[in-house]
Amino acid sequence: MSTVLQTADGSHTLYVPEIDESYHSTNGAMQESMHIFINAALRQHPQPHLSVFEIGFGTGLNAYLSLLEAEKTGRRISYTAIEKFPIAMDVAVSLNYEQHVSRYGYMPEKGIFKQLHGAAWDVKTDITPHFALRKIQADLLTFQMGENAFDIIYFDAFSPAKQPEMWSETIFNRIFAACKPNAILTTYCAKGAVRRALQQAGFQVERLQGPAGKREILRAVKPARH
Repeated sequence: MSTVLQTADGSHTLYVPEIDESYHSTNGAMQESMHIFINAALRQHPQPHLSVFEIGFGTGLNAYLSLLEAEKTGRRISYTAIEKFPIAMDVAVSLNYEQHVSRYGYMPEKGIFKQLHGAAWDVKTDITPHFALRKIQADLLTFQMGENAFDIIYFDAFSPAKQPEMWSETIFNRIFAACKPNAILTTYCAKGAVRRALQQAGFQVERLQGPAGKREILRAVKPARH
């Protein structure tokens, strides 16, 4: 059973003792998500209407920050997240993310975070006029992502040491096919094997400076022509 932990920036994460791993960096959950997924991916794509696919809905933090970014900028986001093991609602509502988003210039609307977790699974739900959510309770290893469907990929699975099957070239090949031209994938993992698997799938990959406590992250882009 996961337990709530406070990270260095004051925001919460969940720790899973069965695999000895937390959902976010203990150096700061919110600053990590902002750095890797909002700053390095979402804000780098020029399209006004974005289709985002998140691997690992987890605590809902990435979805929540993406929603707030959509509300702040007026961009429209269609957000799909796959999660095999959703967290319980009582755990979700205990997380303190709404208390910390103002430091990033967001205006928290009370109850929105709970709406993300309360949205029905496997159907599209309009959370706000700018943000639609589809949560899928499934295993990425067997889920069919489709082709040419997504502008942004948040790759936020547990680490390769804990879930090696999630970081295979086979998975990245399927993700590559599901990406539109110029799609952006970001992940916290900068291991050489992951970088090479992304490159073998066809992505152009670069290392970026990591958030607090982490030296590097990876950003991968699907070429406009391949």
